Amino acid sequence: MQGNRGKDTKPELRLRSLLHREGLRYRVSMRPVPTLRRTADIVFTKVKVAVFVDGCYWHGCAEHRNIPETNRGFWTKKIEGNKARDAETVRLLEQAGWTVLRFWEHVPPEEAAHLVIETVAAARLRARR
Repeated sequence: MQGNRGKDTKPELRLRSLLHREGLRYRVSMRPVPTLRRTADIVFTKVKVAVFVDGCYWHGCAEHRNIPETNRGFWTKKIEGNKARDAETVRLLEQAGWTVLRFWEHVPPEEAAHLVIETVAAARLRARR
């Protein structure tokens, strides 16, 4: 498990590249709420938008989920725990006033980037009012 990346995965890098190309600037791998021990992959601090790119295996994608036969009980519990933590993270961040976007790693980066760009633009408009 040590070989698995916690940040700078290929799907994250592709998404960040597209966002940067569009002129968006953001923070990488940071806690949106410093007191909350949860790290978002991409954070737009001024407009309070947190973006997570979830790996299909670790976060239990219904489409690509594949639990190993060996030690199946452990892995099922681990992945279900990850899903519960993800849901709790969204709830806690939204309570703190953040907009949370979650994408599976298999979502085309252009599609994810489009949604992030729209969300950040809408948040900037709301902030100006």
